[in-house]
Amino acid sequence: MEPSVRLIPLGGLGEIGLNMMLIESGDDAIAVDCGLMFPDDELPGVDYVIPDFSYALAKRERFHGVVLTHGHEDHIGALPYLLRSARLPVYATPLTRAFVADKLREHALSEAADLRPRLAIDTPVGTIVHTGDFKLDPSPLDGEPADTRRFAELGEEGVAVLCSDSTNVDRPGHTQSEIEVGAALAERFDHATGRIILATFASHIHRIQQVLTLAAARGRHVALLGRSMERNVAIAAELGYLHLPAGLLRPLEELVALAPERQVILSTGSQGEPNSALALMAAGEHKYVQIARGDLVVISARVIPGNERTVGRVINALYRLGAEVLYEDNAFVHVSGHASQEDLKLMLKLTQPRYFVPVHGEYRHLLGHARLAAGMGFAADRVLLVEDGTAVEVTPTTARIIPGYPTGRVLVDGKGIGDVGSVVLRDRQILADDGVIAVALTFDAGGAVVAGPEIASRGVIYVKENEALLEDMKSAVRAALTARDPAEPWDRDAIGARVRTAVRQLVNQRVQRKPIVLPIILEV
Repeated sequence: MEPSVRLIPLGGLGEIGLNMMLIESGDDAIAVDCGLMFPDDELPGVDYVIPDFSYALAKRERFHGVVLTHGHEDHIGALPYLLRSARLPVYATPLTRAFVADKLREHALSEAADLRPRLAIDTPVGTIVHTGDFKLDPSPLDGEPADTRRFAELGEEGVAVLCSDSTNVDRPGHTQSEIEVGAALAERFDHATGRIILATFASHIHRIQQVLTLAAARGRHVALLGRSMERNVAIAAELGYLHLPAGLLRPLEELVALAPERQVILSTGSQGEPNSALALMAAGEHKYVQIARGDLVVISARVIPGNERTVGRVINALYRLGAEVLYEDNAFVHVSGHASQEDLKLMLKLTQPRYFVPVHGEYRHLLGHARLAAGMGFAADRVLLVEDGTAVEVTPTTARIIPGYPTGRVLVDGKGIGDVGSVVLRDRQILADDGVIAVALTFDAGGAVVAGPEIASRGVIYVKENEALLEDMKSAVRAALTARDPAEPWDRDAIGARVRTAVRQLVNQRVQRKPIVLPIILEV
């Protein structure tokens, strides 16, 4: 019987973020990445979305570890939640390992952490190449271009499966170099007459280095805003990935005392996150920074699909406060960290895989990448297009698709993990859309009303301007209680149902709204 290996995506195929792929050989398994996703408007109140680990944890005795491709939140952010349930070794390069160690300390998991240098994935059916997010930068800032020779060697030795990043498959040509955006930012720094506020991802160490270098060369000082920005800069500097000119960094309260033309603020919030430093500045609610005319705000990041509205609101608010705002749509202030079409083609040519599985992206990205491979001559049976929960099983001579693996999204809300489900989300959406009305009634032991009904409305009507409707609601409640059969035994749930129905019907009739009605039944 031929050996086989199964690639089981638990997240990241068919969506942006939540990246996690299980690789199984017999009963043995490892995971590639363990990322989270930030919630959209359809998940009110939710902090994070993480993969459903249940299938992986069911194999905990033969679950041998997690391999991390790099240190972005959508690839490492869910790791603390996995390690709460299973003590696993985690393999990563030094910078990613340091980011993970810091994250685990926040979750009080550092004692349970087993962090190790990175390793390659060799399987009984051959080598699996998983690119993670990648770009082939011909002139990277650190002078260390991608090792295309090693990819070619792997291709010559024989690659069983290539799993390759699909995010930028719609973009023709090659992805531009980080050096190019540095030159463009230098021109913006040269012409800025006031304060510069630049927002980018806290994990984009090369972009941060370019900003620090530009500021130092122009006699500006820099303040870091956002816990993740402060933490990542400190970690990268300690490991030697980031060079900090002496005296460049200043606490924010000191920086704002300088002349505007000597200030640079390096901030998180490039995705318009409501509580981020940039969003607070745009709302005029930041403790130290008030946006003023003459400020230049640069959003040096790509807007993640789904975040367009929140980023747009922040940009509009910054403009209203008098700032000049540069972002990807109106200026060259960002280059992608993902490979474009010609780079993706090169990866396929270098590795010469027996089978190809597009990863990282919504379905349209995966399909586009599959078509790109087909255009290069890959036969249809060599390109395996799958989404979360559908596995690819590979043997030395065949490959097939196996659907039906358990997968899903687990919602993290505060300290609760998985306790917010569809019912809670539906209630939150109703509260947001139609509000809530509370009806309080007090009964004596004989079932007679001794107080109430008292009615409170939140998000339905403004009580002071709708006193007549409030009185009609009270009358409807009294009428519903009067209509009870005197022989009917007193029952809290039955009374609550009568009250709920009476109020909902009246409010729907008068104002065409369907709020949540909460009867509060007390007995004395």
